[in-house]
Amino acid sequence: MNAPQVHWLPDGRRLHMNHGPIDLIVEAFGQEAERMAAYRQATARFQTILGELVAELVELRRPAGQQPRAFSGATAQRMETAVVPHAAQFITPMAAVAGAVADEMLAATTAGRKLDRAYVNDGGDIALSIAPGHSIGAAIAGTGHGLADRLTIRATDPVRGIATSGWRGRSFSLGIADAVTVLARTAAEADAAATIIANAVDLPGHPAIERTPANMMAPETDLGDRLVTTGVGTLTAAEVSRALEAGFDVADRLREDGLIGTAVLFLGGQSRVVFTETSHSFGNGERSASAISSIGGRVNA
Repeated sequence: MNAPQVHWLPDGRRLHMNHGPIDLIVEAFGQEAERMAAYRQATARFQTILGELVAELVELRRPAGQQPRAFSGATAQRMETAVVPHAAQFITPMAAVAGAVADEMLAATTAGRKLDRAYVNDGGDIALSIAPGHSIGAAIAGTGHGLADRLTIRATDPVRGIATSGWRGRSFSLGIADAVTVLARTAAEADAAATIIANAVDLPGHPAIERTPANMMAPETDLGDRLVTTGVGTLTAAEVSRALEAGFDVADRLREDGLIGTAVLFLGGQSRVVFTETSHSFGNGERSASAISSIGGRVNA
């Protein structure tokens, strides 16, 4: 494995960091001296984060239980904390690894710094820092509505993490969701929840769905011989709706339990949305969270 790589992107504003499977974009906003200090801190932390995870990888690949385990590394502990609320079903801390790395790197970037905003994007799982009086804009891709689906997350909103999961993504999924995007308090929490919800968007036993044992595709996977989705054929509109409703029910339960603020589920051109009014502002400009209904599909308030 190569050593950690850190370099400026062509815009000169964002750092690209890569080490093995970790691939980050880091950006900070504020006075120049504070930004540069933040980038130095991020670079220093990045030198050690993967090695710490590898040192505890065996245990991180084991299923979570109702009682959280104690890990030595801060990132590993973030992973464990994020998945324990879901431990009634099979889940390992690896379900939150990308989000936890983003959280840990953001914490290192912003420690002691006076920044207006900052974010760490780990392959689409994003940790946010927002100072009072500021906000960060983001977009939910794949809806077909363009800028109508832009999010505005303000300092007063509880959301500080965004994550996406689905069978078309870079990680395995037990379900058939094209994508599930979740907003939560941390990126690690969003990552774990997105995994759980995406797994629930499913049509068990459907002949149009191709599945393969995970360990046949990646021998050391934490999923063992569980069947992961490798292809989704033609589904009727009613079947798509049924699969999305199964995921919606799980997402709504997580919202009621206070584990997520918003989830947007996509499959076969349809979508479903679960959201909490106070989680963020959604839509163009100053529109409230209720504008999330512009995506279409079933909306839960």
